Amino acid sequence: MSKKLLMGAIVALFLLSGCSDKAQVDVGGEYVDTKASGASGTSGTSGTSGASIGASGGSSATGTVGGVDDPNVSSLIAKLEGDAKSIYFSFDQFNVKSSELSSIEHNAELFRDANAADLNIKIEGNCDEWGTDEYNYALGLKRAKAVKDEIVARGVLESRVTIVSYGESNPACTSSSKECWSKNRRADFKLIP
Repeated sequence: MSKKLLMGAIVALFLLSGCSDKAQVDVGGEYVDTKASGASGTSGTSGTSGASIGASGGSSATGTVGGVDDPNVSSLIAKLEGDAKSIYFSFDQFNVKSSELSSIEHNAELFRDANAADLNIKIEGNCDEWGTDEYNYALGLKRAKAVKDEIVARGVLESRVTIVSYGESNPACTSSSKECWSKNRRADFKLIP
C-alpha cells in the first residue's frame, strides 16, 4: 500500500470512529481500550464507563466471593478502603508529588498486610473538569499508572493491581472553586475480592 493510501485509510477510520467513543489512549507505551466498563464511582454515580488496564476482576458491593456472600471479606474491604488515603495531584500533572509519598507508603503497607494479600487493588484516576473528556481520561490513566508504579516499587505485587480512569466523571466535589477542583485531581483505591 502506498503511504498516501494508508494515511487516507487511517484518517477515514479516525473520522468514522468519532471522538465520543474514546477508543484508545496511550498510557506509558500501552494502548488502553477506554470503552472498558469500570465500576460505579464513589460519589454515587452508577454505570459510569471508565478506561481500565491491568488485572481482571470486578468489585462487589456485597463482598461476594465466587458467588458466595462473605461478610468477613466485605468488612475487611470496607476497613481497608476506609484506611486507604487518596493521592492528590497538581493541576494538569500526573507525577506523584513528594508531599503524597507518605500516603503512598501508608497505602502500600495496608496492601502488603497478610489480611489483604488475597485482594486485588483497583486504582481509580480522576480529574477536575478542565480539559476535554478524552484528555481527562488519558490524564486519569496516567495518574493511576503513576500511583501503581509507586506502590509496586514499595512491594505490592503488580499482578494484584488494576488501573482505571474516570476522567472528570467521578467528582468528589461539584462546586466551582479551586479548592473543589483540587479534590477532584486524585487517585482512589478500591479492593476487589
